[in-house]
Amino acid sequence: MKKIFFLSALIFFLMLTVSCKSCQKDMDEQYRSLYDANTGLDLTGAGTYTVKSGDTLSNISKHAYNDGFYYPVIMLASRGVVINPDKIQPGMKLTIPDIERNKADYAGRKSMKNCLNGFANIEKTKPNPNQGLIDGFRKHADEL
Repeated sequence: MKKIFFLSALIFFLMLTVSCKSCQKDMDEQYRSLYDANTGLDLTGAGTYTVKSGDTLSNISKHAYNDGFYYPVIMLASRGVVINPDKIQPGMKLTIPDIERNKADYAGRKSMKNCLNGFANIEKTKPNPNQGLIDGFRKHADEL
């Protein structure tokens, strides 16, 4: 009886692991599609930042813009470097676009707005969506 229980538990955990990896691949594809659809950022005058151990995109955004909700814009500008916000690693070189320049530019503003709304939509599809994050992205997108 114990063997059956342990075998069942093992199968369950293996299925859960495969399911989680599949969800992560789906998330990566959603982010890629979002980046591909929003190419209007103006990178003139953009800075760079090299990720250090312990960094989060939100903290990098807070440092660059005094606002942690603009990290999707950093990801959009760094599309060839980072795909998923949960997968940043030390040594990655991120592009930090000039937010004010892009707010003043129609194409840049539109790309930022679409990106923020897209991140809100992706967050809604997660198993445990963060409503505060969704609301924050939507609020910032509406202000553009």
